[in-house]
Amino acid sequence: MDVVHRRCAGIDISKTDVKVCVRTPGPGQRRRREVRTFTTMTADLLVMRDWLLAEQVTVVGMEATGAYWKPVFYLLEHDMDCWLLNARHMKAVPGRKTDVKDCEWIAQLVEHGLVRASFVPPEPIRQLRDLTRYRTEIIRERTREVQRLEKLLEDSGVKLSAVVSDLTGKSARAMLEALIAGERDPAVLAELAMASMRRKRPLLTQALTGRFGAHHAFLARAMLGRIDACTAMEQRLSDHEVYQGSWTCPPS
Repeated sequence: MDVVHRRCAGIDISKTDVKVCVRTPGPGQRRRREVRTFTTMTADLLVMRDWLLAEQVTVVGMEATGAYWKPVFYLLEHDMDCWLLNARHMKAVPGRKTDVKDCEWIAQLVEHGLVRASFVPPEPIRQLRDLTRYRTEIIRERTREVQRLEKLLEDSGVKLSAVVSDLTGKSARAMLEALIAGERDPAVLAELAMASMRRKRPLLTQALTGRFGAHHAFLARAMLGRIDACTAMEQRLSDHEVYQGSWTCPPS
């Protein structure tokens, strides 16, 4: 079988160690093979990188194993061509012997060009993706907390969410703060409505009549605190320079 990449390596990655098989030209027409094991600590990975550079390796293949591949890939991507391989595609290639180590099999597949690398976005895109995913989780958590607050109000007989569309809006927040502070008169609470909500004061008076007690006030304060924290974190993430377009994607 034709050799596509003369100096290549295959890496089998686990949580605690990486097994690396390097394949390079040997005597005559033979191929030289060497396998070494390194820990996943950064200092040891740097030793691995220096060894690969000394062997003049140009292409490295590794299986996408959880998140364990990331430190290895990111450490090597600037010095050589890194291929992230799909395990399903690797298993579909026939001819593997049962006694061949994973790293050796990966090296052979890369050597003969029998696998295709998965797309790994450049670092600026990865940073944007990390921020976006975390921001999405924060927004979801805020939504869940608002839903918990609505259930708490239903438990107390306060039907505020049946009148206002947003429990975190200015009018609703003012009424909730007054409830937590101890105000129980529905008419007084309804007078806290602002702008267009003031037209709904009679309906608000009915909705704010319930059995909201100290227990509900304690939980409502905790929930509003979490909602505020999520809102603040979402804003911090949105203000990050990655979202402001201050990065540029490197040329491919």
